Amino acid sequence: MNLRALLLLFFFTSCYNSERNCKKFQTGTFEFESISKNGDALVTKFQRTKDLEIGYFNNVIDSSYVNWVSECECILKKINPKSLNERKSVQMKILSTSEDTYVFEYSFVGDIQNRQRGSAKKITN
Repeated sequence: MNLRALLLLFFFTSCYNSERNCKKFQTGTFEFESISKNGDALVTKFQRTKDLEIGYFNNVIDSSYVNWVSECECILKKINPKSLNERKSVQMKILSTSEDTYVFEYSFVGDIQNRQRGSAKKITN
């Protein structure tokens, strides 16, 4: 690769920054859609305050404590875990934002090999 091509590549990649307005997504009501193994669309709605997240999925309400460790990253810990797996905290990091959605990465705390990505849409403040 010649020097000119390398400089051009550096110029274009260094100028691109994905938007991250994380504070806008720390609180509100959101919708998260995932696809089941059967191919069905599964919709979860959740409300988040600075300290709590309450999720609604298949007529089940689930609540977690929220601890924001930075503007774009938080730790979620279930309030009433029903199994050993539910006792594990989840680390969530906002990767990019747009007008009403954010892309995030999540995994159990310390389990960096099993990170997954998702997208959530803010439906109300």
